[in-house]
Amino acid sequence: MDITNRKIWQQACGDTDRNYSEVCLEWDVILNGPGYAGQYPECDEILKSHDWSSKKRTDIWRFAEQMKDGDIVVLRLGTSEILAVGVIVGNYFWSNTFSDIDGWDLQHIRRVRWLWKTNGQHKIFNTYSLKQGDTTQELTSDEVKKWLAELAFSDTDYKRPLADLPTEEPTQITHEQIGEYLYEQGVSSNSIETLLKEFDELIRIAKWYKDKDAPSEFETVAYLVVPILRALGWTPQKMAIEWRNVDLALFDQLPREDKNLSIVVEAKKKGNSCLTAKSQAQGYAHGKGNCKRLIVTDGLRYGTYLKIDNEYKLVAYFNLLALTDKHPIYKCNGVKEALRIMTPEWRE
Repeated sequence: MDITNRKIWQQACGDTDRNYSEVCLEWDVILNGPGYAGQYPECDEILKSHDWSSKKRTDIWRFAEQMKDGDIVVLRLGTSEILAVGVIVGNYFWSNTFSDIDGWDLQHIRRVRWLWKTNGQHKIFNTYSLKQGDTTQELTSDEVKKWLAELAFSDTDYKRPLADLPTEEPTQITHEQIGEYLYEQGVSSNSIETLLKEFDELIRIAKWYKDKDAPSEFETVAYLVVPILRALGWTPQKMAIEWRNVDLALFDQLPREDKNLSIVVEAKKKGNSCLTAKSQAQGYAHGKGNCKRLIVTDGLRYGTYLKIDNEYKLVAYFNLLALTDKHPIYKCNGVKEALRIMTPEWRE
């Protein structure tokens, strides 16, 4: 790879607790945030008024203004791992499609044509070969540069078409729309009424938690997850907290045995990835009778998985603080379908 007189960037893709590299690689992008304040440079004064540090605002400036078409970028995790190498294509832009990436708002976007990917085997360098701190930084490591210079790519690699980004953005949805949908799916009026009343309180609690230290997993389950499930119609008899290492186990009938396990719920602390908890939830569900559903959550965000062709697939995702009907980036449904899957009445 010719790196002569070319600017090389290192771009973070989250951290070991919340890694969104799969999104970057699938959609041929790199991302930065917070993005709620809108496009750069208009967002800068808003972020300043919201007490974001000059360091973070400079990071977004670097991403939007200093990166250029044709620059090289390496996708890093931590200070020693590279997951991908690519070339920046085109100019910076902002899109609300990336407003919720496992809980992060990352609407600042650059397109990247990825030339090299790890395929699960990360390229490991000496610790601190890659800089920690800012999401977007210029690469200075001679060790990494030497490795980049040894990579070889074909003309086909450099001309590969970029993935088409979703054309639709997540659409906010009202409580009334949620209620109407659940009623059409056979959920009882009483359950829907209870749920919608509960939602206001849950959202209030969720907003209170947002800027606080992360609650424990047990507290998350008790104050946020259990109330939603109770409102959806699950009875205490069919809900077991910390059952055989499972954070919350739901049973379609009694007694509470493996063969009657209906849903495994895996809870994470706020600030950690909720979606990457799938593998842990799947491990608990393996071999346990008729368990066809998984729920992963940090109390604010919920991912619901269904067992399809012997594999658990993400079918719906929602965030209590931003209820939407779809999630185009994850190619899945939103809150309406997630809640339907979470009900006791759900059937294939």
